Amino acid sequence: MVAGPTSIGPGKDRLRLWIRLLRASRTIEAELRERLKKEFDTTLPRFDVMAALYRSPEGMLMSDLSRFLLVSNGNVTGIVDRLVSEGLVTRARRNGDRRTSMVRLTEEGTKSFATIAAVHEGWVGELLGGVSEEEARRLTGMLKSFRSNWEGRE
Repeated sequence: MVAGPTSIGPGKDRLRLWIRLLRASRTIEAELRERLKKEFDTTLPRFDVMAALYRSPEGMLMSDLSRFLLVSNGNVTGIVDRLVSEGLVTRARRNGDRRTSMVRLTEEGTKSFATIAAVHEGWVGELLGGVSEEEARRLTGMLKSFRSNWEGRE
């Protein structure tokens, strides 16, 4: 008989924490995906691309955008292509270099994102309504500290 993991011992609280974080993240993400589709006929990846570009009004290189979003260039390219065709994003070659593209929100894209983002923020507030402002600040600080401990490892 092969021995399995025990329910006690070092690291179990951290394992429970990871499972709770994962479950909370997945539950909230699923609800946000559903609401974005229903209310705005958009997807979470599109929202994420537009959010990144909104934070960088001067624009971003496609490679920087994919790195920021932690996804492949191919994933970002398809989303950006659709946003360009809808007039929400512009794409231009950087300094005539055919290998690099700079993307930014159009005026229409900025307005559209601002509207969606305001509603999105309300949804997140609703979904995390059981967490006080003080608890949110404390947890955010803890997670920032945690992130700095492992970020950059390869």
